[in-house]
Amino acid sequence: MSETSAAHSSGARGEITAETVQHLAGLARIALTDAETASLTSELDSILANIAKVSEVASDDVPATSHPIPLNNVTRPDEVADVLTREQALSNAPDAADGMFRVSSILGEEQ
Repeated sequence: MSETSAAHSSGARGEITAETVQHLAGLARIALTDAETASLTSELDSILANIAKVSEVASDDVPATSHPIPLNNVTRPDEVADVLTREQALSNAPDAADGMFRVSSILGEEQ
């Protein structure tokens, strides 16, 4: 097992090194400056540490969730109500023909 893979499996701080960031940047074909590498090394290491903290408290009796509260769609029942007649709907249209709104063509002749 290489040093890098041993560090990743240990769960300790310092898992992400500048060399790891440079390797990943190379795989992604992203050029990073030394400052960006240092910043990303710190940020990615912090992210992994936080994930490790969550993993410590996560157990089989705690269900996985994506939201702290259930999401429900707020809907109302469809009810037939007074609606505009076709003539009322078309009364303010700039152009109408055969009971429909008439609009400019957006497709070419071949369509």
